Amino acid sequence: MTDLAQRFPENPLLLPKDLRPSRDGLQIISLLNPGVFRYDGKIWLIVRVAEGVAQKEGVLFFPALNATGNTEIIEVPLNDPDLIATDARVISYKGLDYLTTVSHLRLLYSDDGIRFYESTDYPPIFGKGYLERFGVEDCRVSQIGDTYYLTYTAVSDSGVGVGLQTTKNWQQFETGGMMLPPHNKDCAIFEEKIGEKFYCLHRPSSKEIGGNYIWLAESSDGRQWGNHQCLVKTRPGLWDSARVGAGAAPIRTERGWLSIYHGANVEHRYCLGAFLMDLNDPSKILARTTTPIMVPTEAYELSGFFGYVVFTNGHIVDGDRLTIYYGAADEFVCGAHFSIREILNLLT
Repeated sequence: MTDLAQRFPENPLLLPKDLRPSRDGLQIISLLNPGVFRYDGKIWLIVRVAEGVAQKEGVLFFPALNATGNTEIIEVPLNDPDLIATDARVISYKGLDYLTTVSHLRLLYSDDGIRFYESTDYPPIFGKGYLERFGVEDCRVSQIGDTYYLTYTAVSDSGVGVGLQTTKNWQQFETGGMMLPPHNKDCAIFEEKIGEKFYCLHRPSSKEIGGNYIWLAESSDGRQWGNHQCLVKTRPGLWDSARVGAGAAPIRTERGWLSIYHGANVEHRYCLGAFLMDLNDPSKILARTTTPIMVPTEAYELSGFFGYVVFTNGHIVDGDRLTIYYGAADEFVCGAHFSIREILNLLT
């Protein structure tokens, strides 16, 4: 299947070996799904860094953050009858679920959008408190005025919810706490108010009735959110039949708010699509792509920590050119250019 993506010939832009682990005893397993923003004349990525522990025969080690934000290593014998370790990403021990990796966020900058570097002036962002004990993941960045809103997945043994922080200088942060409680993720705030209200897309999930759908919420202050409405559902038999979730902040176009989203099928293949919302009332869906705008086709998208995945929550807009930075195979950070006009023409 062909798509609209013009992939960077330099892909992958970042590999796990390009960064140093946060502490001794850990190794970087994956770099995933960066948020993207402009600041101080540069393009910045806020990359999810997933770290694990080198394993030894007969023993399983996995990391978790303690209440002080420091990483502790949990050790369990493989023959422990209370251990269930059949998934590369999640294990169960004594009835509780744990991640095999713990994630934090790193800031990297670039002058050309291709070569990215870390700066010691902007330290990593780690989970804090019991609601972020298993780490922070997949940060999306929205700029409204001179304030940057960071929405990210906050993971703990209490569930998976949406955390919120704001900053003006990327060195001092104000926490908004748990913006949306479990089970919820994939939250992207619109980059301008509509009728004096903030809006966001988010993805509550249900293991019973319902599914993994994209919802809309509104707020008068950017902190307390309500009036939730279901917008985009999965479609049986199509590429997004199992789950859908928002990408980065929707893009204002003459035709409406354009949102790039990810969808997965029952085989866990993740692709990118798009839908269009009314400019004055984003609860109205005007159009949606039937076919993906991007599918995993390159070797670095098909093979990695979790293959057949392209997943984005960050982009840069320059006129008609949309530059999407994305996670490939849950291991690498890559980039691709798109034409906004071509995406709009694909909408039906």
